[in-house]
Amino acid sequence: MKTLLKNHILIPAILSFFLLGAGGCNNDDDAFVPTLPPITQTGENTFGCYVDGKLLIPRDGTAAIPPNKGMWFSAFGDSPNYVYDEINVRDYKSGNGGLLDLHIIDLHKNGEGTFSIKESNCERLGQANHSINIRARWWDKEAQVFKWYCSIENGGTLTITRYDYENGIVSGTFSCTMVNRDDPGDFIEITEGRFDINWRTVNNTGFP
Repeated sequence: MKTLLKNHILIPAILSFFLLGAGGCNNDDDAFVPTLPPITQTGENTFGCYVDGKLLIPRDGTAAIPPNKGMWFSAFGDSPNYVYDEINVRDYKSGNGGLLDLHIIDLHKNGEGTFSIKESNCERLGQANHSINIRARWWDKEAQVFKWYCSIENGGTLTITRYDYENGIVSGTFSCTMVNRDDPGDFIEITEGRFDINWRTVNNTGFP
């Protein structure tokens, strides 16, 4: 069975699936104030966007097995031409149930540039559509349910502002329209998205 691999970082595929369902805990650092990170291209291991006007950034939980990681980077296939790369973001501390997976194909082949975001089937990893697409989740306090949103065909753009395979850095910006998986009349907007990742270190980085 193939595994998720990015250079010397080896992530068993099963771990990523466990991470998807891991729960969150309260923030131990009361002084921390969540903010949208600046747009950078130096491998700072940052991510941020607004989900229908609400801030989403990676925030670790406190569970150790499996670890509640706020953000990690997945890839599948043969280096450097992976079948896909994926940025996985979770907010385990704010109580919003925030989750976003940015699924990217042909990253090494295409490199830097602006690309259309395509329709998502609201799956991730090998089950996701073979395209650039996004899925997101948010907790609806009023309805007391998680709402899942899927990117729509040509509903936004992803701009890769830096792709540096030698140093393990990928940076970019994105925005798109998304539709509720269970209600085709419910649309939201992902705005001001940005990320700056060093895939050699992000999986070992803490997110308060």
